[in-house]
Amino acid sequence: MRFSPILAVALSMACVPTHLYAQTPARSVTIVLPEALQTVEPCQSAVSTVGRVVKQNVTETLTELDFDTGTIKPRLATSWERLDDTTWRFKLREGVKFHDGAPFNAEAVVYSINRTMDTALTCMVRNKFFGSTKFSFKVVDPYTLDITTDPAQPILPTVLTTMTITSPNTKLGEASRKPAGTGPYVMSTWDPGQKIVLDRFDGYWGERPAVERATYVWRNESAVQAAMVATGEADIAPTIAIQDATNPATDFAYPNSETSRIRIGSDQPPLNDVRVRKALNLAINREAFRGSILSKDVIPASQLVVPGTNGYNTDLKPWPYDLAEAKKLLAAAKADGVPVDKEIRLISRTNIFPNVTETMEALTQMWGEAGLNVKLQMLEVAQVLKLGTKPYAPDRPPTLVIDQHDNNTGDASFTILYKYSSSGAQSDSSDPELDRLIKDGTASINPKRRELYQQAFARIQGVVVPDVMLFHMVGYTRVNPRLIFRPSISTNSELQLAQIRFKSS
Repeated sequence: MRFSPILAVALSMACVPTHLYAQTPARSVTIVLPEALQTVEPCQSAVSTVGRVVKQNVTETLTELDFDTGTIKPRLATSWERLDDTTWRFKLREGVKFHDGAPFNAEAVVYSINRTMDTALTCMVRNKFFGSTKFSFKVVDPYTLDITTDPAQPILPTVLTTMTITSPNTKLGEASRKPAGTGPYVMSTWDPGQKIVLDRFDGYWGERPAVERATYVWRNESAVQAAMVATGEADIAPTIAIQDATNPATDFAYPNSETSRIRIGSDQPPLNDVRVRKALNLAINREAFRGSILSKDVIPASQLVVPGTNGYNTDLKPWPYDLAEAKKLLAAAKADGVPVDKEIRLISRTNIFPNVTETMEALTQMWGEAGLNVKLQMLEVAQVLKLGTKPYAPDRPPTLVIDQHDNNTGDASFTILYKYSSSGAQSDSSDPELDRLIKDGTASINPKRRELYQQAFARIQGVVVPDVMLFHMVGYTRVNPRLIFRPSISTNSELQLAQIRFKSS
């Protein structure tokens, strides 16, 4: 009965006359998202809500990951080659214009990368994928660019699949409210809290997409999102909950490459004691979530990358459920003066995944059974990102923070640098040996790269214990029958409008 208020709303929406849908232009689509966008700045496209709207629709990358094959393919760059350990040469696509009329060339790429790396700009892409990397450039000719990195980036073409390119007219150090990219769509409207409208850019260099206009709206309740597609008020709901994915004709499951965890702020007692951090893991009955609150297809996780990622350690197993051992560890810590009874706050993000509130409530109850005093706070995305990203408040109380991480790029470097290194923007770890493994792995190529990352994940789980690993997640998408579109592992982080077709076309 927990979901009855939501279902009531959904049922009421099911009574919306279907003739309202007919007022929508035939080659337009409406996409209903679970959260309102706080920004449309392309540098924040590593945040899934932003990436689904902006990435590859408004702004494009130099290189693009082919999610079907795991290979890197051209986008704004047509080819690349490694000149030495630290330098790559990129050939750029000619005849491309930004939406504001500026030419796309090597100088524009230099400007855009420098803007991304400017710490005056709040930028999840920089924090997540590049950290403190230093770039230098040589413009060989208008469409040939040499990029040198410090430290070396042996997989730079892969890393650059995450960084979108914006017009050189974009201001430095200031979030853009109407990004100008080279993509197949221009942002016509951003009405904060209401909607976003993208219109097809007729000056696009590539193939002309079928969708002429896309309108993005947001509704917090999964049942409402699903009902909007069912009644024709929307065309795609990318992330609905398992209990709302009830129609095999319109609802599709997909491995969304997300891994959920609880990050432990280990700077304050009692969380600065590794016995308490181990107890947090042992007290969780992960199997109890599968097929109940969460999909039966979620997989208990042992590390923050999905199987198949370069660096994934197949020897690691998820933490077992052992309530007795958790209580034993807490008792030993308490006997040594650790304040295990102290209140711990659990910060969770509203709608980070379907049924997140119920999941967090269950976790809190399990930790209570072990003897811990955890209090839940549900906050909006901007608040959680602020609390979960450095600099942390020096006087913060003992804190646990929900985190759901998407690594669909195939290499552990996209995870391990900013989540676990001492300098990582979303890290609570400070372990010199772990830092060494991460640094050496990032500068290496396979097989050494893979082996060092595997050692790092083993140390994370067995020695540092900076988090409570939860699940490799599964997503559900509802699609209007008039469309030809199927979700994939990429749907969680980007939703390319150019991949949508109409059955009538």
